Amino acid sequence: MVPDDLLYTEDHEWIRDDGGEYVVGITAWASEQLGELTFVELPETGMDVHQGESVGTVESVKAASDVYSPVSGHIVEVNETLEDDPGLLTKDPYGDGWLFKLDSIRVADLKKLMKPDAYERFLEEQTE
Repeated sequence: MVPDDLLYTEDHEWIRDDGGEYVVGITAWASEQLGELTFVELPETGMDVHQGESVGTVESVKAASDVYSPVSGHIVEVNETLEDDPGLLTKDPYGDGWLFKLDSIRVADLKKLMKPDAYERFLEEQTE
């Protein structure tokens, strides 16, 4: 199930407006594809990032995958809990398993992201 209050990238990141701060994570589909997660490399607080830029890595027993910023902005917080418990990305990908928070985003970048129904169609194409 794809939450309907998020926007999505083709790389399976999601973003949510949390009252002016934007929370970013990876989707349940992405974490399921990776399998058992063993390590998360988070970006640094204070970094300015650009849409589509690699800002971290998620590693599992199967593979490593880059994490990309869905929009340009300024990283104001990272989820340090993931360093000790990377499995949160699988257990609660849309809640406690968030990766980082942004502010001062480039609002025009949001228009380039997929709405929930478009992301669901995208996932259907991935599994055909």
